[in-house]
Amino acid sequence: MKIGEIGREKLFKPPKLKEMIGPSFILLGMGLGSGELIMWPYLAANFGLGIIWAAVIGITFQFFINMEVERYTLINGESVFVGWARKFRHLSPIWFILSTVIPWMWPGIILSSATILVSSLGFGKANVAAIIMLLIIGLILSLGKVVYKTQERLQKWLIFLGVPFILILTFFLAKDTDWQSLGAGLIGRGEGFWFIPAGLSMITFLGAFAYSGAGGNLNLAQSFYIREKDYGMGKYGGKITSLLRNKTNEFPLEGKTFEVNQENLKIFKSWWRKINLEHLLVFWLTGAVTIILLSLLSYSTVYHQSGETSGINFLFVEAQAIGKLIVPWFSKLFLSVVALMLFSTQMSVLDATTRITSENLVILNKEKFKPHNLPKYYFGFLWGQILLSIIILLVGVKEPWQLVRISAFLNAMAMMVYTVALLWLNQKTLDKALRPMWWRKVILGLIVAFFAGFSLLTLLN
Repeated sequence: MKIGEIGREKLFKPPKLKEMIGPSFILLGMGLGSGELIMWPYLAANFGLGIIWAAVIGITFQFFINMEVERYTLINGESVFVGWARKFRHLSPIWFILSTVIPWMWPGIILSSATILVSSLGFGKANVAAIIMLLIIGLILSLGKVVYKTQERLQKWLIFLGVPFILILTFFLAKDTDWQSLGAGLIGRGEGFWFIPAGLSMITFLGAFAYSGAGGNLNLAQSFYIREKDYGMGKYGGKITSLLRNKTNEFPLEGKTFEVNQENLKIFKSWWRKINLEHLLVFWLTGAVTIILLSLLSYSTVYHQSGETSGINFLFVEAQAIGKLIVPWFSKLFLSVVALMLFSTQMSVLDATTRITSENLVILNKEKFKPHNLPKYYFGFLWGQILLSIIILLVGVKEPWQLVRISAFLNAMAMMVYTVALLWLNQKTLDKALRPMWWRKVILGLIVAFFAGFSLLTLLN
């Protein structure tokens, strides 16, 4: 059975901006554990702040990618995956299932969280703790009344509490010379290098660039989150409810669009301004400031200091320095906050990847996998991914850094592919009055060129 055509419904006016805030918190939460807390602070600890320019460009690129994802769903009320499937019937869902499962099946984020937590508590085994954490995440996502609302509430609380705590630490501990190094790093000037330091592997750089925000196919999950937040025509889409509460009901894949006329174009432009502002403030601004200041904290406390800084060990050196500069118990508090934020990131990652794979399964074969059963497929994939991660952990993997690097590189490859597909989708399928402006298309082209160039350098090296 093929994907059906898009129906037509009324486009309602947008609510106040404060009522629209939410979806970007989930994407921001995904980025906190991969780029903000691990990869960019790791680079700052080992190579200085001359590399931080790339983090700002990376999250700016993701802002424009995410807004094109939001554009399509705002207008059509369906995910970008459904849009692609109308043209690439089987190729599209197969690609997105594989390019989501393979990069994200490595439990590097949750193992990092467990390793830090065990170190903070002073007892336990990291692999065992990681398994317990995965099971807790599965229960949280399975038992909440509506999965999206559970995610949004938890991410808001963790970001409101965790981010200010770490940022206050940064302002308190950073010296004047550190701020000067940051200013130089924003224009690409490091200590003895410009833009990219000698000795930095291309796979690490490309992975960090991809993780300047959510990274990989996770950005595409914004289709689901703005639909569940009732943005634009997403108002007419379905919502995934609790595993215990779920009942078999209508869960349409195909969306609804609106008649293109002067009145609706005016309403659309109002929606477009507000969702751009929401994403700019929550995802781009908060994300960029967090990456920059966490990297500055890492630089201030670890760079030029003695101690093992490979992998995630720089976090322990950082915690020890914080304890010496403030009070000893602050080192454990810092590690506990980091572990909690990484835990929340893993939860968001599992939710996003599960949404992507379950919907693409239905798109692949609607006759066999009925759309109204999509919530059941969601929970099947959720616990399947948890089981796969547990198996990897039981094999005896002990170094989370290698898992994070592998995942980051694979996600960079995925981003290059879907940015091209996203540009095609919005240019070819949307009404001319609703398509991206020329300068946004130029930016998407630059994103593709950047990922293609650095991917080639990575493979050659």
